[in-house]
Amino acid sequence: MNPFAYLRAQIARARRDERGVAAVEFAMLLPLMLTLYIGAVEVSQMVAADRKVTLAARTVADLAAQATTINTTDMDNILKAASAVMYPFPDAKVKMVLSQVKIDGEGKATIAWSRHYHSVARPVNQQVTIPAALAIPNTYLIWGEAEFEYLPIIGGAPTDMFWKFTGTKTLTDNIFMRPRLSEQVACCT
Repeated sequence: MNPFAYLRAQIARARRDERGVAAVEFAMLLPLMLTLYIGAVEVSQMVAADRKVTLAARTVADLAAQATTINTTDMDNILKAASAVMYPFPDAKVKMVLSQVKIDGEGKATIAWSRHYHSVARPVNQQVTIPAALAIPNTYLIWGEAEFEYLPIIGGAPTDMFWKFTGTKTLTDNIFMRPRLSEQVACCT
């Protein structure tokens, strides 16, 4: 048989053969499917972490707002509650600040006391901005602040081209609550 005729026959037979089409289509779609799957997992993990940050801020503010006086042990326990709320995310990446805000007769808000967990406390008498609806003269607020450094599973390195999209994301939230059992919450010194 003529070699060109044989080659032409082989090509014609290969064009009719559909046995490998599914494998080729799967190989073409696999990277897209994996990217979508990993992206969905990352987004859901980050949403879960963001929700836990909100819950941590609310928890510490709520626990402090229910007291009339907080001693050192109680304060440590309240702030450590954030790590329990943030579980299973790493405790070392959780930062909490719990403060009491004093609003004077002119509506100026300043820090009365502040404590921290893996963070830095706010300075006493520091003037702060609060929502206008909460600036009721001669009252106090409990201010819970939470921060978490979320690093995706596919985090990469700061030198990677996609670090902006896959690098560490800082999730934050804060909440103000009024003391429930007294006008203000006395805190340890």
